[in-house]
Amino acid sequence: MRHYYFLVLLMTCSLQLSAQQNDIVKTQGITSALHQNNIGQIIFTEKAITAAELKKTDFLSAYTLTNKSNLFITVFMGNSLTNYMHQLAPELNADSLVKIGCYQFSLFIDDHLVYSSNLHPGAPYGSIKNFETIISKPLINYQAENTLWTQSFWGRFMHFGGDSALTEGKHLLRMEIRPYVQLATLKVGNLIAKGELNITVNRKPKIDLAKINLNPVKAYDGFPVSTEKLDSNKIKELKAYIDAAVFKNISSVVVIKNGKLLVEEYFNGEGRDTLHDPRSVGKSFASAITGIAMGEGYLKSEDQTLKEFYDLKSFDHYSPLKEEVSIKNLLTMSSVFDGNDDIDASPGNEENMYPTDNWVKFALSVPVSLTRPKDEWHYFTAGVILLGDILNKTVPGGLDKYADEKLFKPLNIRDYKWQYTPQHVPNTAGGIRLKALDFAKFGQLYKNDGKWNSKQVIPKFWIEKTFTKYKALPGRNGEYYGYLFWNKKYVVKNKAYETFYCAGNGGNSIFVFKDQPLVIVITATAYGAPYAHPQVDQMMERYILPAVIDTN
Repeated sequence: MRHYYFLVLLMTCSLQLSAQQNDIVKTQGITSALHQNNIGQIIFTEKAITAAELKKTDFLSAYTLTNKSNLFITVFMGNSLTNYMHQLAPELNADSLVKIGCYQFSLFIDDHLVYSSNLHPGAPYGSIKNFETIISKPLINYQAENTLWTQSFWGRFMHFGGDSALTEGKHLLRMEIRPYVQLATLKVGNLIAKGELNITVNRKPKIDLAKINLNPVKAYDGFPVSTEKLDSNKIKELKAYIDAAVFKNISSVVVIKNGKLLVEEYFNGEGRDTLHDPRSVGKSFASAITGIAMGEGYLKSEDQTLKEFYDLKSFDHYSPLKEEVSIKNLLTMSSVFDGNDDIDASPGNEENMYPTDNWVKFALSVPVSLTRPKDEWHYFTAGVILLGDILNKTVPGGLDKYADEKLFKPLNIRDYKWQYTPQHVPNTAGGIRLKALDFAKFGQLYKNDGKWNSKQVIPKFWIEKTFTKYKALPGRNGEYYGYLFWNKKYVVKNKAYETFYCAGNGGNSIFVFKDQPLVIVITATAYGAPYAHPQVDQMMERYILPAVIDTN
């Protein structure tokens, strides 16, 4: 028997020595007997458990998946990711490998591949790729959504087929992990680890409408209580689905009809006095202030160009094309700058801007695009930072004071918070915090053609220009862009209802309907979640609009 154990030990040492000789970086190695016995396995647990504390009794073989589930993985690997990638590209050093490769995660439902993703090389960090031989991360963490790269992968899986594949009832979930490197062509390596979990999906709650009560509507400054008809059962059903996390991370729903408050519901611990962070909804506030400044003559027209405000030759990547970028280009997201927030590799992507100490300098230093069709729409947050800077240096007292005097005070909005740029200019990229009902005031101001309490706050001509379909949105049939406002149509009972609207990351929206006396506000905190905006569309078409529109 001793001879047998000696041979096993000798073989194990030989294998480890061989692996070490072929490795390019030193790893943490095999950390425990549990690790050794489960190399190549993905273990599922219902809570976060460190690899050091994990026991075999924690391993899940079956699980019930609800809208409020948590699901964590521990992956026991035989080597680090960098060493696995080295087998695919032995000519490259470790620093090069971590920049061009990562994990390929694949998820199967009932032996059918639903989604596979080559994870971005930036997650996890290079030092982790080099050293760690264990992954301990959440796929789902209901209490802290979308905070880690593994959760982001699960969100994409749900968006790209997982949601429809996980029908009510029993399923087999299988996960596989491989390494990849992106050379001239994509190279995918052998299986690193896999795991299976029997799941019972129970995501559709049973609703008893008789036990659901709507929030009593009370008057608010500028909004008396509406007595209009309302399909309360539709709103009750929506409320039940939000409470059961069918629709996730919703914080408020407000409906204004004919200038009166019809629906006011809050969720997830929020209330009437909560200041919500609607992210890029704030861009539309920049448009409003631009219109006010235009009406008062501080800006001559939206055809003014950047060369009137900046010495463009003093910034990197100068091009004569930048000289002709107009305020209108910034308002309609159609400038020549090579900036697109929807493309990670874009030089002008907003994520490249935030770590810098001067966002205006960053924006003006973005190179021009020589490949994108002229004047084509592209989502360019840094361009709105330029617009805010132009306003700040043009209006009396600066943007902060001017916005307060000309927009917020006339609406009697006192409780609000800007975010600021590194130069302490209000951040027109987004993030201004207001109460849900004050966001509704902003929407109603547009519905009123710029008037509030008989005072013309925003020039009517600016409202008309803002609500013009200047740019078709690429890849979105029938959707357009105005002056930092979006445009689309919702279909209810085969009838289309057109809206201009503000939108921000997380599922935040202020809808101003063209042919209905409606302003609708939805605030949410599903930041970075692929489901954030699609779930708002479902809420609007299935519940909110059917409950409040005039069908006669």
